[in-house]
Amino acid sequence: MRVLPQIQLIDNWPSSSCFVLPSLFSSSKFSTSFLSTTPIPFPLWKQIRTDITDLFGIKHPILLAGMNVAAGPKLAAAVTNAGGMGVLGGISYTPEMLREQIDEIKKHLIDKKAPFGVDLLLPQVGGNARKTNYDYTKGKLDELIDIIIESGAKLFVSAVGVPPKHVVEKLHKNGILYMNMIGHPKHVKKCLDLGVDIICAQGGEGGGHTGDTPTTVLVPTVAQLVKGHKSPLTGKPVQVVAAGGIWNGQLLASALMMGASGVWVGTRFVLSKEAGAPKAHKDAVRTSGFDDNIRTTIFTGRPMRVRANPYIVNWEEDRVVELKKCLANGKIPHEVDLDKLMAGEVPSIAELKKIGLVAASAPDNAEVDVDDLLDSLMPHLMGKCAAVVNEEKSAKEIVDEFVNDAVAVIKKGNAQLVSLPKL
Repeated sequence: MRVLPQIQLIDNWPSSSCFVLPSLFSSSKFSTSFLSTTPIPFPLWKQIRTDITDLFGIKHPILLAGMNVAAGPKLAAAVTNAGGMGVLGGISYTPEMLREQIDEIKKHLIDKKAPFGVDLLLPQVGGNARKTNYDYTKGKLDELIDIIIESGAKLFVSAVGVPPKHVVEKLHKNGILYMNMIGHPKHVKKCLDLGVDIICAQGGEGGGHTGDTPTTVLVPTVAQLVKGHKSPLTGKPVQVVAAGGIWNGQLLASALMMGASGVWVGTRFVLSKEAGAPKAHKDAVRTSGFDDNIRTTIFTGRPMRVRANPYIVNWEEDRVVELKKCLANGKIPHEVDLDKLMAGEVPSIAELKKIGLVAASAPDNAEVDVDDLLDSLMPHLMGKCAAVVNEEKSAKEIVDEFVNDAVAVIKKGNAQLVSLPKL
């Protein structure tokens, strides 16, 4: 039977805030971050202390999901500045693009030495992998890793796949922690064999590429599977970060109780003032209902959770045979339509109505606006929690709310514990 970490509340410090200390960590007066040899007075500036906050020397166990343009360097810096950990995420980054993004995040960091991470998509190509997989790094992974090392980043994250062993060893040689994202317990062994330091367990509620195992099933299962395994870099236990539908402090507290030592937050930060997400993406999150998103393979060839629209539903329900044929031939369905448009093969209004790209009420003789069509082909990634995320706030406000609400929830939970009478 798994034993949950106990939480000790410390109220007698000179602050109006309540500090939370998981008892599985040292209760000594000073703490030392893995990334710094400088003793940190504890808990002078922390409300919730976990292995993740200790590893990176950060105040709060909150990591920004690497969401490409939807997040961006300004938001990544804002999350780090707020006491969490900002992570840059990109698809098809060239070395030049990555340098620019890193320079941008550093420009916005208050503390220029504050920690940040970089997240890249690294799907397996060839062999028994999906035929639609391709190398987003265009053969430049080693060069990208060198840039990450030179930048002073403290964390490298891979999604939808893992890097070669030599990359992990090189990261460790340079003191950089490695985290891999998984959506199924079967992926844990591969991560551990590779030498992962942290596993991000993302439940099916999450936005973007995701599996279908619920967060409440995946996180505690992964936490159990990593027990007894240690980080090759730190020599300490492999950590679990929870993801998938994490949008408030109540869920941060829940994640900690399930065995995670931090959370990976995406959709909630899309609706932040610093997010790079276009207005259309923010509006899609703000107006989303509980039944308004869907997992689809039409955009990348692998399941990805996005805001549903008639075009996507048409592929998933009315063009299923065509969809399966595309995937079997290594073609991405969305790109098939996109290529036709770019080649000047603009469908008629009647044809566009059939595939959900034009409202059924549109006149059949209406002029086709190609720019509008291209916009409608773009996916808006979001998790199931988009249904309850509808207020734009600053990254700091979001982080502070997470932490304060988590403290309140943990304190309330502790108050429900009673001491059994001694017999």
